[in-house]
Amino acid sequence: MNALDIISPQLAPLAEEPFYRPVNQEDGLFEAAFERRLPVLLKGPTGCGKTRFVEYMAWKLQRPLVTVACHEDLTASDLVGRYLIVGGQTVWMEGPLSAAVRNGAICYLDEVVEARKDTMVLIHPLADSRRVLPVEKRGEWVHAAAGFMLVISYNPGYQSVLKELKQSTRQRFIALDFDYPPPDLEAEIVMHETGVARDVADKLVKFAGMTRNLRGSGLDEGASTRLLVHAGNLIAAGIDPAQACRAAIAQAVTDDAQMLRAVHELFCSVF
Repeated sequence: MNALDIISPQLAPLAEEPFYRPVNQEDGLFEAAFERRLPVLLKGPTGCGKTRFVEYMAWKLQRPLVTVACHEDLTASDLVGRYLIVGGQTVWMEGPLSAAVRNGAICYLDEVVEARKDTMVLIHPLADSRRVLPVEKRGEWVHAAAGFMLVISYNPGYQSVLKELKQSTRQRFIALDFDYPPPDLEAEIVMHETGVARDVADKLVKFAGMTRNLRGSGLDEGASTRLLVHAGNLIAAGIDPAQACRAAIAQAVTDDAQMLRAVHELFCSVF
């Protein structure tokens, strides 16, 4: 090895089709954006299916997928890469973003506003007509390979003003708005992911809708589709529905004792 050696992750398309059902022709919009090399911003509440949608589209387009869960300690080096000592030699360890750029993969930055501000400097030249990634430590500008696509997401109802996306970033992307699926589709998702009966899935979805109506009136967020799947899996494993919903839904959405009682009363009215 020498200082020019690059250690890069091996990327390959998803082998199996993720379960996803389009709601508002978002798949067609995403595919058109891919064909025209346009970056995409996904907006919507947590647990509503944004990540599953990206997985589905990566499978459909037969592109490798690199997913990064952004957080406040995520640095530019974490995304681009860094020099490491391997076997007594200095090598360049490629980061997930640079690996996606070089290999023509879809790179999904989940909850991008949680990352440090220096990461935005990286994605701006990738999200316009230049389609290049600056790698300062190597003195290199990496041009995106054919097939590369940048996708970011955030929850506009949850983020604080200090963590809002700047217009200079937003206006580089086309935006797809997500919400929880319609009741019939949400019940289908719960059934598929957990194996519970239709009547149980319907009750879980009805219960979730009630908790979502409490958003802003004691709850920051109602029960997400993800939480319904968690509850359904517990019920399918033989756990009593009341215990399953308390552990997977009520305790997940609030710590307030009064709200826990209110959510429990909603559960009792359904089950």
